Amino acid sequence: MRSCAVHRRRGTETANVLGFARTREGQDVASFKAIVVDKSDSGQSAALTSFDDKDLMEGDVTFRVEWSTVNYKDGLAVTGKSPVVRRFPMIAGIDGAGTVETSSHPDWKPGDKVILNGWGCGETHLGNYAEKARVKGDWLVPLPAGMSTRDAMAIGTAGYTAMLAVLALERHGLKPDRGPIVVTGAAGGVGSVAVAILAKLGFHVIASTGRLNEADYLKKLGAAEIIARADLAGAPRPLAKERWAGGIDSVGSTPLANILSMTKYGGAVAACGLAAGMDLPTSVAPFILRAVSLLGIDSVMCPKSLRHDAWARLAVDLDRAKLADMTSEIGLPDVVEAGGRILEGTVRGRLVVRIG
Repeated sequence: MRSCAVHRRRGTETANVLGFARTREGQDVASFKAIVVDKSDSGQSAALTSFDDKDLMEGDVTFRVEWSTVNYKDGLAVTGKSPVVRRFPMIAGIDGAGTVETSSHPDWKPGDKVILNGWGCGETHLGNYAEKARVKGDWLVPLPAGMSTRDAMAIGTAGYTAMLAVLALERHGLKPDRGPIVVTGAAGGVGSVAVAILAKLGFHVIASTGRLNEADYLKKLGAAEIIARADLAGAPRPLAKERWAGGIDSVGSTPLANILSMTKYGGAVAACGLAAGMDLPTSVAPFILRAVSLLGIDSVMCPKSLRHDAWARLAVDLDRAKLADMTSEIGLPDVVEAGGRILEGTVRGRLVVRIG
């Protein structure tokens, strides 16, 4: 029997009335609410339950999680559709923002506002769909001035990944005068933030979506053109007519192959997702005949310095009004259902999760 508070402890009542599980010996054990993923002979499941403070993993910073969000990977984790979770039981949630309660790390003190993205949270380290998290202080980023913890999670890993992709395109030398930028999965989390940022930076944004009924929403975010996902779904040609200077792709597979074949000479495409699959049915033609670059974007283990750069840019280059327009709010009990919806592709923009 596992030691986690998800299961009934020998000699322990599971009732949790005022945030404590009381043992028969009368000792109070601090506990908190969390979405916990566990595995049994009947399969994997996720549920809102109580978790004992003493079962938190090692770390030099403990913070009170105030807000989280639902990303595509979170959907995979809470539904069990993909083996995202590597140890059980696991508190899900790859993102969190809140206030430091205790710290032995030199960079953080009680009261500091912090952001956490990735680093294996919700996969190999207990995550952030919980009222409390304990992590390594080196994983944390300070909340930018003027940004609330809710704002940070409205951005979340999806928005932070979008900014990493924009930074990669900029390092490649792409500027608005080079031509349009295509964004796939445009009505989703990464896509919505990417469209808004690129538009504010002056790019002509072509938004690709499987939900053409979201055209008005995408235009409000700043998209200049809307194209159907089907336009990128056909069998890829080694080289097709040049249409854009670059792209941000959160889909992968055939759509990414088609984007590469249509990228102008010297252009670049930042790839950060696999919603359509992990395969890439392309040829070397775009790379050796048009000098196109494929830029890989990883948000999980991204170096701290680049994380700081991304969040600093998000604080100034993402219109807060547009962020509000793309954001919906749910509570912690709604996370599992929302995880299913994000995999179905029915979630528009960003979902913030109110913790506690």
